Amino acid sequence: MTTLITGAGLVGTAFAQFAVKRSEPLVFFDPQPRHAFIETKLGKAEYEWVQKDVRDLPALIEVIQTHKVDTVVHTAGLIGKKVAASIYNGFQVNVGGTVNVAEAVRLTGVKRLVHISTFGVYDTRRETDQPIKETFPRGTGKPYGSTKVAKEVLLEAYQGKYGFELIMLRPANVFGLGHFWSGSGGGEKMQILLQGALEGKPARIPQDQTMANEYVYAKDMGKAVDQAATVPMPEETLFNIGSGTVTPFEEVVETLEKLVPSVRIEIVPGEAPVSKSQPLDISSAKKHLNWEPAFSLEAAFQDYLQDLKAAAAVMGELTSG
Repeated sequence: MTTLITGAGLVGTAFAQFAVKRSEPLVFFDPQPRHAFIETKLGKAEYEWVQKDVRDLPALIEVIQTHKVDTVVHTAGLIGKKVAASIYNGFQVNVGGTVNVAEAVRLTGVKRLVHISTFGVYDTRRETDQPIKETFPRGTGKPYGSTKVAKEVLLEAYQGKYGFELIMLRPANVFGLGHFWSGSGGGEKMQILLQGALEGKPARIPQDQTMANEYVYAKDMGKAVDQAATVPMPEETLFNIGSGTVTPFEEVVETLEKLVPSVRIEIVPGEAPVSKSQPLDISSAKKHLNWEPAFSLEAAFQDYLQDLKAAAAVMGELTSG
């Protein structure tokens, strides 16, 4: 059987790296698939791709039926300021697209749906001095977080009525080799930092991205998604995926300086940063998914730098070829 991945971005390709190792047939469903990017992540591994949008329900149904899909990993959607730039469009893509995914799963009899949510669903207007558990209240009042809450609620309703297997993951800020078309400001910040370090150029970071935040490396995230897609259905089905630590921006910079002492950073004035105050409680993922992060921030940066070098070599070969 086959796994359908909606979205060929950072999380989707990070999961795919694990799936191809166990010879899982994969189909990417993405309106703008970047084949050079996918090749940097998967090498010469075989996969199918369909250049369609999740707002196209008939296309979703056709792909699932044609490829005999039994698992769907739903990563497609807009992030952060891309949602705020046009709330109507953001809701059409994020919420409307998710309704279509749920309906396609229902109509075709897909066994399991793994949905990638976000720690942005939590209502940070409520103060707490404890790590944030999955039971913490949802609802942010912000465009992006609100779309993600809506996606979770509608999927819970679909699953409750139709009974397919549903696992939802709420990752912290995912970083790693990506293209960030969907709008991840935090992920793009990390890539700007490491790319600048490699190239010996100043890394220009928007002021609002100098917050303290919780991060999870893409390869740790990919492993979490792979576990969610393959483990026997667990007792719990909603999981925080993070490091369990809030990291100040200064510590991010210090960690990178250990590896590349010459790194230079310029802060671009703008909106004031809004920092996370409490980390995610990841104990449920450890217990029920047998997952915990393998990469420290320093180890992740070491690996990330190697991925950036390898990607530059692949892109050079593709360009010259």
